[in-house]
Amino acid sequence: MKRILLILTAVCLAACHPVPQQGIRRVTPDRVGLDARHLSLIDSTVNASIRSGDIPGAVVGVVRHGQLAYEKAFGLKSVYPQEDSLTVESLFDLASLSKCVGTTICMMQLVERGQVRLVDPVSTYIPGFLPWVDPETGRPDAITVQDLLTHSSGLDAYLSSVPDYVERYGAGTPDSLVRYIATEAGRNFKPGTQQLYSCLNFITLQAILEKVTGQRLCDYAKAHVFDVLGLEHTTYFPLDGDAVRPDLAALCAPTQVQEDGSVLVAQVHDPIARIINRGNSGNAGLFSSVEDLAVICAALLNDGAWNGRRILAPQTVRKMFEVPADNAYEVARALGWDTYYTAPYTSGDIFEVRNTRGHTGYTGTSILLDPDTDMAVIILAHRVHPYDEGSVSRLRSTIASIAAASVR
Repeated sequence: MKRILLILTAVCLAACHPVPQQGIRRVTPDRVGLDARHLSLIDSTVNASIRSGDIPGAVVGVVRHGQLAYEKAFGLKSVYPQEDSLTVESLFDLASLSKCVGTTICMMQLVERGQVRLVDPVSTYIPGFLPWVDPETGRPDAITVQDLLTHSSGLDAYLSSVPDYVERYGAGTPDSLVRYIATEAGRNFKPGTQQLYSCLNFITLQAILEKVTGQRLCDYAKAHVFDVLGLEHTTYFPLDGDAVRPDLAALCAPTQVQEDGSVLVAQVHDPIARIINRGNSGNAGLFSSVEDLAVICAALLNDGAWNGRRILAPQTVRKMFEVPADNAYEVARALGWDTYYTAPYTSGDIFEVRNTRGHTGYTGTSILLDPDTDMAVIILAHRVHPYDEGSVSRLRSTIASIAAASVR
């Protein structure tokens, strides 16, 4: 009798406190107001891109109302050294998508906790970080955290030569890289007046985060974003002696064949991130799957929470997606995210572009968020495999248009 009572008590507790859902719910398109027949046009679009040689393969996902309504893998995961088919479980090098789903979300957590202010000069956290200096008056103008997030700092876009940097400072020298950015990188215009997309901006944000938290970006992001959302296939692959999970590495789509004939797998494609920052980098380095990215998108479209798990407060998400009013009109960027005006082709031709937000990655990845329809479009492709010769510009636009037109 006592055992029966214990079992009944356990059942009642389970009913009152159900186990959180693991992974995003998959539904048919009609369950979330999408036309399945129209959405299936994505298939022919991706297959045409594969046939033309633009990409070896891709995984596409469409999220609506927090559920995955379309999820499909096309083509090859690997062309070299042998052929292997893609699956929806495959992981991709996100390249610059790392800036928004990794670095930006982490930084906005620090902002909402009062650990960092958007208006703070970078020199508050990195002593000696030089301002822009007006060449006519000699007046300095500090670069702020907001300037970094909106690519309006004026910092150089990239290192002029990674080999030259390595010859001078060595590989695996992230501290030297931060000092270089702080004192030697170009300041090309007055902060907040123009935009220049810059990987150095997000490496600087990484340095700020690591100074404030005392944690590496890769460790902070795992603990405070990916683990909170229950993501099991989103990770950086640091090359500093940490054990790389072989199960995740085996799922990774390769990128570019190197001069020695090797191919990059579970190693970030971006040279600064791989060679200098050793996989833990603010500008690139994150790997993920369509399911995990669908969860991140669902959380952001749901005011920062998914399945009872919160990564940002609702007002923080709204702030992140705003274009700062104190920036010049020419900047047109939200905090860490592109708008239609800075990445017009990602939104396609059908979405109402005023509120869309997104980002692209050099390897061929992209995310598009449309709060008006509560919808996200995820494209994971590796146009740089086996060589950096592919293209996804048209593919991004056409898939977005098909997805938008499927809304009923």
